[in-house]
Amino acid sequence: MARIAAAFASSHSVMLTCTLEDWISRFRDRDDRLPFYDKLGNPLSYAQVLAEAPPNAASLVTPEAITQRFRDTQAAMDRMRDEVLGAKLDALIICGDDQYELFHDDHMPSIAIYYGDSVVNAGPPTEPVTDWYKQAQMRRREPNGAVTYPCHGKLALHLIEGLVGKGFDISAVKSIPETEHEGHAYSFIHYRYLRGAPVPIVPIFLNTYNPPNQPTPQRCVALGKAIGELVATFPDELRVGIMASGGMSHFRVEEDLDQSVFDAIKRKDLDFLAGLKPYRLLAGSSEIRNWIVAAAAAPHLNVTWTAYIPGYRTLALSGTGLGFARWS
Repeated sequence: MARIAAAFASSHSVMLTCTLEDWISRFRDRDDRLPFYDKLGNPLSYAQVLAEAPPNAASLVTPEAITQRFRDTQAAMDRMRDEVLGAKLDALIICGDDQYELFHDDHMPSIAIYYGDSVVNAGPPTEPVTDWYKQAQMRRREPNGAVTYPCHGKLALHLIEGLVGKGFDISAVKSIPETEHEGHAYSFIHYRYLRGAPVPIVPIFLNTYNPPNQPTPQRCVALGKAIGELVATFPDELRVGIMASGGMSHFRVEEDLDQSVFDAIKRKDLDFLAGLKPYRLLAGSSEIRNWIVAAAAAPHLNVTWTAYIPGYRTLALSGTGLGFARWS
């Protein structure tokens, strides 16, 4: 029988593919266009967030402070690759979100599972890209041309059928048009952690961002539990991993929110995770839902390694809470 032998969680923010120069100087001219929210889910302007910044904000975004956080983040990603490859998995379930890549408002499933046998990570764009932000986004792609990665269609189909039997409404995705490719939540994992390692994946799409049908935190806990139960009933002998792709807080870094999630995962407090208010999980912070699914799927495992870097990048302390975790 199969079993979940390891679980992981990793941010996939564009910050992780940016250069140090991007971190130090380039976000300042972009972040004032991003959505921000207070702790009750009310929208804020960049000017309001800047006005609420603590007195020590300037010391947190000096070139020296940013450089150290950049180096810490690179080290965390290197460690995550070692953790993923060291788990010797036969399959990896990746729970991520789609941001108008494969799905659009004409059909935005709350939960979807891909059950094809392979998926393509695109190569570099055919036209030169000069914008620094788009260049960073393109670094999730393969530098030398498109690469086809294996998927575990049999396990995916088992999850689809089992989840439907447990009362979940699942959109089943058998194929992707040849003109499309996997989204950023999966291409980042492939390029940064699985490059050169033919570990078949099962892509699960969770609509974290787009109203009106985002799963509640409580539903994410139920989904994770059901995935864990179904993996255990898969007839083949497999070491299966599950990975949350995305998070943590952004575009306003909220260390208190991120640390509360880390602490709940460490003590296996699924009630706390289920009780998170959806208005705390807006914009990029919504991707914490993927962490909830992973934690609920592997309650028998213990957190053995974490790294957290508050990715402050402007005087308003905008940015991303960059989080990494391993359960074993």
